[in-house]
Amino acid sequence: MKVGVPAESRAGERRVACLPGTVPLLTGAGLTVLVQSGAGHHACASDDDYRAAGAQIADDLGAADLLIGVQPPDPADTRAGITTVSLSAPAPEALEALRDKGITAYSLALLPRITRAQGMDALSSQALVAGYRAVLLAAERLPRFLPMFTTAAGTIAPAKVLVLGAGVAGLQAIATARRLGAVVSAYDVRAAAAEEVRSLGARFLELDLGSQDGAGGYAKAQSEDFLTRQRELLTTAVAAADVVLTTAAVPGKRAPVLVTADMVAGMTPGSVLVDLAAESGGNCELSVAGQEIRHGEVTVLGALNLPSGMPAHASALYARNMANFVRHLIADGELRTEALDDEILGSCRVTGTREAT
Repeated sequence: MKVGVPAESRAGERRVACLPGTVPLLTGAGLTVLVQSGAGHHACASDDDYRAAGAQIADDLGAADLLIGVQPPDPADTRAGITTVSLSAPAPEALEALRDKGITAYSLALLPRITRAQGMDALSSQALVAGYRAVLLAAERLPRFLPMFTTAAGTIAPAKVLVLGAGVAGLQAIATARRLGAVVSAYDVRAAAAEEVRSLGARFLELDLGSQDGAGGYAKAQSEDFLTRQRELLTTAVAAADVVLTTAAVPGKRAPVLVTADMVAGMTPGSVLVDLAAESGGNCELSVAGQEIRHGEVTVLGALNLPSGMPAHASALYARNMANFVRHLIADGELRTEALDDEILGSCRVTGTREAT
């Protein structure tokens, strides 16, 4: 059985689904690995590196039985009957075309949060990269130091960083901002997040709103009345911050608006807001996915695909997640595409063959 690794064609995507270091995990499962020439270029992996690891370099992946990528496949460029695995799920308008071609598609974004799937959890691994990069982007734009400095010319106070949402991305943002010397506070609607925030040396904002823990470790969707009250209580903290990083998301839902335009207007001139939820609507009312705007004297960055900006390590983490998933998908040298009762495969499957759907 052959697994194909394409060079990602979507604009701005620099990651790759397999690196030379994970090729042995796939060949050890009995797979022949076909890598499109140049697929690992942005992740610092050459064609020769792949060959040395046991992969074959191919310009055409038409012989592959399984196609693994970061972005979902384009139905027009995907062979009928093939099985595909990507991080994001195909767009709704692409699903019918995939079904018509008998393509079985899996998305790691739909992976259930269960113990045996932890090694496949690409959302968490990529969120770690996003949280780290968000702080660096904010620091680059902030016209102030993050750490405190004591100099002959006087003492410079450390920057105040506020992180809204303490999932994987938020916790990594907290840790990174702390390493850079900022004074960090954070808020999350989940009660369990408080201890994690404090363990990283940040202050947890206590708002009189009650816990909003949802299924699978995520926060549940909140009512508009709850969000209105939440914004009222967060206004003072947002105004006091030099940097605000928003990371709150609810799977399958629009991101909750945590910061309004009026709240941004109340921030100190020169402050920066980085919205990691911009792609799903944004935690900030002003965010535009993939754009940096100015609202008065405040910079608002609608972060888009931050892990792609660090392709070497983002790919290394994702490639390991992918290899673990593929090895679960393979049994006795065959694809387990009919294993719909498997919690992992059944949850991640978004299309199937006509006979299976």
